[in-house]
Amino acid sequence: MLIVVSPAKSLDYESPLATTAFTRPQMLDRSAELIDVMRTKTPEQVGTLMSISPSLAQLNVDRYRDFELPFTKRNARQALLAFNGDVYEGMAARSTFTEDDFAHAQKAFRILSGLYGLLRPLDLIMPYRLEMGTRLATTKGKDLYDFWGDEITDALRVALKKSPGDRVLVNLASQEYFSSVRPSKLGAPVVSPVFLDRKDGGEPKIISFFAKKARGLMSSWLLRERVASINAIEGFAGAGYSFDAARSTPQRPVFIR
Repeated sequence: MLIVVSPAKSLDYESPLATTAFTRPQMLDRSAELIDVMRTKTPEQVGTLMSISPSLAQLNVDRYRDFELPFTKRNARQALLAFNGDVYEGMAARSTFTEDDFAHAQKAFRILSGLYGLLRPLDLIMPYRLEMGTRLATTKGKDLYDFWGDEITDALRVALKKSPGDRVLVNLASQEYFSSVRPSKLGAPVVSPVFLDRKDGGEPKIISFFAKKARGLMSSWLLRERVASINAIEGFAGAGYSFDAARSTPQRPVFIR
């Protein structure tokens, strides 16, 4: 079973590292191609392209300039410890993962990325911002979906064959990022859990902030408990969520709190 999630815009390069183990991204040659494209952009162009403020645009122009191979622990840190958004707060890998958990995650967990394509949790990354939905024109096409083509799907297919337990992809990524995957070419079913919250006694619905946290909680639970059977996913009960059989399908298990 293989889990996929989205990256985060927020980054943490200051906290103490929870592990010294690391690997290097497997698609760095392709990342370098994107960096070369981004280095041709002015701060104003980057700001327009990404709909970000002038200060954030300048920060990322500086990051593209400073991108340097090879990655080492001096200029980069492990992806799972560098990303710091809601999903990663839910995972709490910095405070709860053991060395064995990190080693297991290397086999059973992947992060989709606009710049790096597909990341293992211990792959070193430098600070960046390049969201998958960015309409960045390259020689491959009009946007990053065209740029990555089948490469992310091909890498996931290989990882699925090596992952422990059932050959199933557990999709805990956003639609923006999972759109870079071509499910029909994976050679494995995709299961996409849904998290609903009741508010003021109304009909349960997806609340983005809570859903992101829940994706992280489920990812952490699946990894730390070494869940290898897709049927066992129904046992997830983090943060008060519980499985709702009536609303669920095999491809779309629903959890409500």
